[in-house]
Amino acid sequence: MTSVWRPLAGATAAAVGLGAGAAAYATWVEPRWFVLRRGDVPCLPAGASALRVLHLSDLHLVPDQRRKRDWVHALEDLEPDLVVHTGDHLAAMDAVPAALDTYGGLLDRPGAFVLGSNDYYPPTRKNPLRYFNDSHRKGAELTPEVLPTQDLVDGLTGRGWEDLTHRRVRLDVAGLDLELVGTDDAHLERDDYASVSAPAAADADLTIGVTHAPYRRVLDPMAADGARLLIAGHTHGGQLRVPGHGALVTNCDLDTSRARGLSRWWPGAGARPSSQAPTDAAWLHVSAGLGGNPYTPFRFCCRPEATLLTLTPASP
Repeated sequence: MTSVWRPLAGATAAAVGLGAGAAAYATWVEPRWFVLRRGDVPCLPAGASALRVLHLSDLHLVPDQRRKRDWVHALEDLEPDLVVHTGDHLAAMDAVPAALDTYGGLLDRPGAFVLGSNDYYPPTRKNPLRYFNDSHRKGAELTPEVLPTQDLVDGLTGRGWEDLTHRRVRLDVAGLDLELVGTDDAHLERDDYASVSAPAAADADLTIGVTHAPYRRVLDPMAADGARLLIAGHTHGGQLRVPGHGALVTNCDLDTSRARGLSRWWPGAGARPSSQAPTDAAWLHVSAGLGGNPYTPFRFCCRPEATLLTLTPASP
């Protein structure tokens, strides 16, 4: 009998050790292993020069996160033509000055932003299993504290970035006439795209839709209005991804195949894969983001990221 139990005990110990190692990696290594991703998006009119857009999202900053702050600060060396931030800048009551310092020289470049739930309410402890249903969606209502949202907005707009919260604006960027339209956070049901809905400007080179949480009720009308590029965050790319499978959750009604990266979107796309996209479908970029709730800091097969999107002319 001893000879039988010995290999079982060894296998159990190995499994426990492997699990502990994976947990340590997901807690202490990958969340600090930042990566710059790059992608080409053919969405500009014929003959247009390429445009470099830096997409930032979900910083979830606590001031003492020095490694993250230094890494983001260094992104100014990329000299992007445009910076788009899709929200959740903060994760602490005193994080606004640190966030503005972290963005550094990026604030001197043309930029635009929207807000996420963690720009209104500080993070709280929660059971991660709640992300497998919608019981977490009203969590902010249980939090009496509110973050200094206006200080964040004033700091960003004071440096020249456009607040796209239920706004439609025009920007001249690198010789291109861009129209940008955005919403407040759909995860907190603060979105009201109808208040800014309009056909894409016929005289603009490109209309870009920007939102924090990529809910279908926001993406569909943006695409229907003629936005050819949609930019969002919120999903953290699933945060814990299964090798060979991908994300298990998106924390919204977006399908898991689009939890991060580039895909195609058109009205009604939520029930279909990108491979079935019509020729006039918009491009959707969802960022896995740079951080997360400090009480659930885990990442596995989903490194924290920023993305440099190179916009190029669409194929005829």
